[in-house]
Amino acid sequence: MLNVNAAVSKTIFDERGMAPTYSVSESRELRVNGNYGLKQALVPESYRLQLVGADNAKVHSKYVSDVTAWDYQYVVEEGKYEGHDTKVAPKADPGAPNSLPAFAAAMDAYRKAQGNKRPRGQEEAGKSDSTLDAGTPGLLLTMDDVTKLPQHELVTQFKCIEGWSEIVHWGGVRLADFIAAYPPAKNAQGELPKYVYMETPNGDYYCGFNLKECMHPQSLLVTEMAGKPLTQWHGAPLRLHMPIKYGYKQIKSIGLIAYTDEMPDDYWTKLGYDWYAGL
Repeated sequence: MLNVNAAVSKTIFDERGMAPTYSVSESRELRVNGNYGLKQALVPESYRLQLVGADNAKVHSKYVSDVTAWDYQYVVEEGKYEGHDTKVAPKADPGAPNSLPAFAAAMDAYRKAQGNKRPRGQEEAGKSDSTLDAGTPGLLLTMDDVTKLPQHELVTQFKCIEGWSEIVHWGGVRLADFIAAYPPAKNAQGELPKYVYMETPNGDYYCGFNLKECMHPQSLLVTEMAGKPLTQWHGAPLRLHMPIKYGYKQIKSIGLIAYTDEMPDDYWTKLGYDWYAGL
């Protein structure tokens, strides 16, 4: 039924509809909602945006043979989380593979297999099926590589599937401009990839999108909220705002953007929610 609803929505709106905009005076600071992938604050200087699938990547100055080898650094002291999140996953059979005891056992085994390296996918949905294999080449971009692109401001509603919404003043770079600056390579058939995949630096949270959604003029790589830099719990240093989607698709603390022809994995879809999540 979710797929039927998505097909109807795509047919009617075709990602061409524009979300309503508002005045800055109507905006407010967005409530904190969800801390997946945010529980450790990044050391700002250690941040790199991994970009995979870009055209002519090897000739770019930021090309590396293995983006997964980059070592993110984290602040030792953890900030206090005072957020709000009522989304829950369907209850599983205690013996099912995705039950909490089975998940904990699987994570213990994974940690042992990885030695001292921090394991990925430590939240309830587990590791993403779309996460990168070790040895994946690509670009390692700094925040300067992102913020040198044209800056835009947007005042739109953030809509949560929990049933609430808030008008927020966003600032950042259009995702379409980022894609134009770092375009995807075409496949063997000479076509652009169908999807874009994103995940947090530690791979705990992840989302997938159609390329067309990412090219929407209101899809924004956010660096500021209410005129101030993003904080840890709002996804510093870089998050997504996509007002044509529900909030759970608006990933915070983006560490990876990958162009792909395979439909990407999605955190909340694994837990029973809609992959498309269109408004």
